[in-house]
Amino acid sequence: MEWLIEPFELGFQQRALLGGILAALMCAVVGTWLVLQGMSFFGDAFVHGIVPGVAAAVVLGVDPLLGAAVAALVMVLLIETITRGSKLREDTAIGLLFVGMLALGVAIISQVDSYFGSLTAILFGDVFGVTAEQLRQQAVLAVIVVVVSLLLYRPLLAMAFSRPKAELLGMRPRATHVVLLLTIATAVIGSFQVVGTLLVFSLLIGPPATAALVARTVPVMMVLGAGIGVVSVVAGLIVSYYAGTAGSATIALIPILIFFVVLAVTRLARSVAGAKRVEVAR
Repeated sequence: MEWLIEPFELGFQQRALLGGILAALMCAVVGTWLVLQGMSFFGDAFVHGIVPGVAAAVVLGVDPLLGAAVAALVMVLLIETITRGSKLREDTAIGLLFVGMLALGVAIISQVDSYFGSLTAILFGDVFGVTAEQLRQQAVLAVIVVVVSLLLYRPLLAMAFSRPKAELLGMRPRATHVVLLLTIATAVIGSFQVVGTLLVFSLLIGPPATAALVARTVPVMMVLGAGIGVVSVVAGLIVSYYAGTAGSATIALIPILIFFVVLAVTRLARSVAGAKRVEVAR
């Protein structure tokens, strides 16, 4: 078992593991609702939306989490403003902001001398640079994400399957949607240090999407997605250690690989089951 323990012997490796696990748990919880509501494109755009906030924080020398929080809030407000104040659909607003916020972030970070290094850290993360203070911040954000998701479980579930019916039941889907956006923002803010603003989308969508292939209920999907996310973090750090690859990128790659493996297995199982039913019918 020494090969399993060796990648986590040092302090920074242990902090990377804890940070990755917290990120995986947060992303699995909110990612479940993204998958169920078909909001994957929004999730992708949203993780790019915090880039200018983080970039501005780096330039100004303030906490990147503060910059990310401000950018996330601006992103939510702009999406709501565009969709309410025009005939454009939400995906159009998201597409516009996707490009605009990312471009603004790159333009801002280009003002610093260490342009490429800072940009790489923002976009692709630095899992081995997670500090104890960042872990404490992550833990607080993780608690917020889980508590809000539990409190809004019924409204979110109703909205996921039928927004008009949720409105008839008095569950205020529009307000619930805004809270969901803010919860997604919280999860992204608490995770970008680990895998970066570009790669956090992998933890946000990959594990819940994989869980959706086999889970029959939302709670099972959420728990299974969290488990897949944690396994992805552990496996990613181990592979990174022995293969000498970038830790954040390897963590982001594992859940995608797991998805395609599970997809292939489930399709094969359905094909075998179908063939058996045909034989029985004969």
